Amino acid sequence: MAGFKDVFQRIEVKYLLDDIQYNELMKRLEGMAAIDSYGETSILNIYFDTPDFKLIERSLEKPKYKEKLRLRTYGVASDDTNAFIEIKKKYAGVVYKRRISMPYAKAIDYLVNGKEIENRSQISNEIDYFLQYYKGIRPAMAISYDRIAMAGISDPDLRITFDRNIRWRTENLSLSQGNVGKDILLPGQHLMELKIAGAMSMELARILDELNIRKISFSKYGRGYLEYMYGQTNEMIMKGIVPDQKKEESKVAVFRKAV
Repeated sequence: MAGFKDVFQRIEVKYLLDDIQYNELMKRLEGMAAIDSYGETSILNIYFDTPDFKLIERSLEKPKYKEKLRLRTYGVASDDTNAFIEIKKKYAGVVYKRRISMPYAKAIDYLVNGKEIENRSQISNEIDYFLQYYKGIRPAMAISYDRIAMAGISDPDLRITFDRNIRWRTENLSLSQGNVGKDILLPGQHLMELKIAGAMSMELARILDELNIRKISFSKYGRGYLEYMYGQTNEMIMKGIVPDQKKEESKVAVFRKAV
């Protein structure tokens, strides 16, 4: 995690690796980046959306600007666990993230039950506006995964994360459940995210090219949503298999009831 910040601005590029690529890349990164002191951490999220899924539907259209709201904890949540309410925006390829923190139980009271929070700030005002703007916004899907994070040794702006055991669920959304749900990745796959302030170093670009590691478009919430609503699994996406995009009204009703 490399410490907690309230505001982020960076470019994020995603790659899907198999075990061979992952193991070789970890060897090549020695001297360039080091695993942070937290080691592997379970990251648990609740994504919020409108009853007609306006946020994720728009995101999947790949617009120039998109935004999302999520609640996150690092590790299994109890009432007193430090939780982060985050607004994540992406404009023209640049990611902006703003967040506030509070105990998990208070975050749920605020986001779900509409209870006022104690400490106000510019960021909390932005979250208030977000909640008011998107009518009927509610918990929509839990996304969880196990992450290894690395930070640059000589480049303080370099951050690399590797996620595995990425799972989604639409029932029992409490983050006290831990990393449970339906798997998104295939066995042996790792989702790598490269987070940088500007251009990638020539050395890192060369390593990725030599290992045939190519960037992809990948949204964890998006993949979970596509599988739930349309039965489109990650394997189908990788193979270019597109199912019938017609929504089944009964399934939509079940989903809305669950959230």
